[in-house]
Amino acid sequence: MIERYQTPEMRLLWSEARKYQVWAEVEILVMEAWESLGQVPIGTAKQLREALQKKPLDVSFARRVEEIEAETRHDIVAFTRALTEWVEDAQGSSPEVARWLHLGLTSTDVVDTAQNVLLDEALGLIEQELDKVLAALKHLAVRYKHLPAVGRTHGVHAEPTSFGLRFLAFYAALLRDKERLGRAREAIRVAMISGSVGNYAHVEPAVEAWVARKLGFQIEPASSQVVPRDRHAELMGALAILGANLERVAVELRHLQRTEVLETQEPFSYKQTGSSSMPHKKNPVALENISGLARLLRSNLQAELENVALWHERDISHSSVERVILPDTTTLAHYMLRRLGRVLEGLVVFEENIQRNLERTRGLVYSQRVLGLLIEAGLDRTAAYEIVQRNALRSWAEGQDFRALLEADPACPLRGEALAQAFDPGYFLRHVDTIYARFGL
Repeated sequence: MIERYQTPEMRLLWSEARKYQVWAEVEILVMEAWESLGQVPIGTAKQLREALQKKPLDVSFARRVEEIEAETRHDIVAFTRALTEWVEDAQGSSPEVARWLHLGLTSTDVVDTAQNVLLDEALGLIEQELDKVLAALKHLAVRYKHLPAVGRTHGVHAEPTSFGLRFLAFYAALLRDKERLGRAREAIRVAMISGSVGNYAHVEPAVEAWVARKLGFQIEPASSQVVPRDRHAELMGALAILGANLERVAVELRHLQRTEVLETQEPFSYKQTGSSSMPHKKNPVALENISGLARLLRSNLQAELENVALWHERDISHSSVERVILPDTTTLAHYMLRRLGRVLEGLVVFEENIQRNLERTRGLVYSQRVLGLLIEAGLDRTAAYEIVQRNALRSWAEGQDFRALLEADPACPLRGEALAQAFDPGYFLRHVDTIYARFGL
């Protein structure tokens, strides 16, 4: 991911040095498992671990792997050779480590298991940011629970609603995202140490069980030479849906910031500039950024879906794709959540404009309530609808007050207080408490 959209935590997590640290941890756990089975001398894994504690893998190690890989054209071979050198330098010598390192393994045993460790950590970071966004949405939903605002369908004023209810709807959607991410995280928490074609010919199933237990993972019950990629597709699907829901919030708030609407505005910091040419501009740039990045999350899902079908026991057509999309997608999700959280925490709400917009169509948003009262007064639906629509269209065309037109219409049986009750926004909010109660609010 380009630096512009990285977060410090994800930059560290997806660094080459961090990747090699996790690869080394998998190798150490495998060595420990072999020791428990009596196949490797006791203390070999400890020697490797102590060497790496004395001299942790860092950027210089990553450079050494790169140098060796330039010759071998194989990343795991380069890694194991560099690791042997590293331990020799740290300990003075490491004949036992060099002898038993990578025993019975194939590259993907290390790569896929370690990648799942990193994905698990990445999802943990994402869930932390998601919780902050949920808290901000919950706060806005509660704060504006009883504030009447105009609801819109097709972009056109429809009926009064609770201004806070839209934030509650976003809150509900992101709660579902949290559940989806939890399921996807559980699906990816598997270790695979099954050997060259996944049949344990050169490595005992007990080794895999040992590694999985030490990582807090489950075993992959039926691997080939790779962890099946439907697991990764589920993860990417959850992140793509998360991105779509973040865009849903962003699109709504972008609309509400339009000059003609101006019910909300994303934070605009001191000395921030909105335009290089128009000094007056305050643009919803953070929200537009979120809308744009959501497209990447969706497109990356398509790439992962195409990784599910591989040739026979394995090929590596998925590998090049995942080197890009897994770090990028998790990083973008983390970045988007953090940016949206800041927008929501600093969101400016213009309550006077909300009231003005509610009244902007001169009472037309109460048309369905009028229709219902006319039917209650004894008119059949067709006759009632004709009265309401006729006067509503006059209000649209002539700019006249809808209620006043109804009062003057001899065909309308409602007058005075009987008609006035149709124009009470409180009627439209009378079940809001019930909706909020579903969320314990």
